[in-house]
Amino acid sequence: MSSPTTAPTTIPAFPWIGLLTLAGAIFISVTSEFLPTGLLPEMASELDVSLSTAGFLVTVFAGTVVIATTPLAALTRKYSRKALVVVVLLVLALANVLAAVAPTYEVLVGARVLGGLAHGLFWAVVAAYAAHLVPKQQLGKAVAITAGGGSAAFVLGVPVGTALGHVLGWRIAFGIIAVLIVLLALAVVKFLPAVNHHVELKTGEIPVPLRKDRSMKGIILLCVVIVILITGQNIYYTYIAPWLINTAGFDEASVPFLLFLYGGAGAVGLVLAGFASDRFPKRGFAIALLAVMTAVIALAIWSASPVVVVVAVVVWGTSFGGIPAMLQTRMLHTASFRTRDLAAALQTTAFNVGIGGGALVGGLLLDSRGIESLPLTLVVFVAVALVLMVGTDALRAARARRALAV
Repeated sequence: MSSPTTAPTTIPAFPWIGLLTLAGAIFISVTSEFLPTGLLPEMASELDVSLSTAGFLVTVFAGTVVIATTPLAALTRKYSRKALVVVVLLVLALANVLAAVAPTYEVLVGARVLGGLAHGLFWAVVAAYAAHLVPKQQLGKAVAITAGGGSAAFVLGVPVGTALGHVLGWRIAFGIIAVLIVLLALAVVKFLPAVNHHVELKTGEIPVPLRKDRSMKGIILLCVVIVILITGQNIYYTYIAPWLINTAGFDEASVPFLLFLYGGAGAVGLVLAGFASDRFPKRGFAIALLAVMTAVIALAIWSASPVVVVVAVVVWGTSFGGIPAMLQTRMLHTASFRTRDLAAALQTTAFNVGIGGGALVGGLLLDSRGIESLPLTLVVFVAVALVLMVGTDALRAARARRALAV
């Protein structure tokens, strides 16, 4: 008698094409958000505004994301995730066209508001998209791949956009971004798998309000850490181009190359984050923050040394490059399945509170205390985020040990 055979268990293939398509969409969206960072001097000059006023374009964009993301995510929660990605990319393309032809600073602000609306909903959808494509044990790898789009924006998008802005004018740079966004939207239509993001209730199960979900405390705490950390980063990074020119003494033409170095180092950091997120997420995160603080302190103290500045920029880029992916992976592990979309929206809001708040605080410090005050202010914010995260993890570990001892 032949023994019964067990049907082989098939493991779904890792969705490389879908994740790389998401990475491409993220690349172009992040490039669009941060493009003004490398072009602030040119934009301020043509529009006849101060550097700090031009820097507020980043604040306006991020502020719109903060205000609109969660309501837009709630209004669109029943719609197809894939269709929403396509729609918001097309709206973002329109916003960049309007920016390219804006005759005044006020019109440019309006274009950035429209871009912020699209960008906020885009991130509310794509931040959780990878979690719908892979099992939980592959989240770190999947997030590292999609976050690679953001890293590539700093490696190629912002530096190349800055170089094009210098050669052809900042308006042409925005126009080129608009065309690329449309092409990425077409790629999403063809290559990104559709996903089912709806939570199926079990028989007899009563839906619990999301605010009462047990994962919400952890989500809120992580959002606080994100706000503090990203605010500190953008207090300095928003004004990195004028800092390099006016404080470190680099020629304006060398700024795109330095931004390229920062972004390239960030890509290395992202690869390291993909390794660390699934193996030792807590230690890896703490080490990255300590390295950021060390590099930026070196920039503040030895700004007159070109060699130190270049090395410190590379270390800063490497250290910070993987931090957003680490935070996103941690958020997806913290959130329950039913709160993933809400967590993604809150995470997007937190990131953009930090981006916009950092640009705003940096602009105020620029006017009141000078550009030299920005690096050490970043260090203070990062130190607070590190203490909060490490302290919270220590408290949770202590509670877990006490619970086991009972």
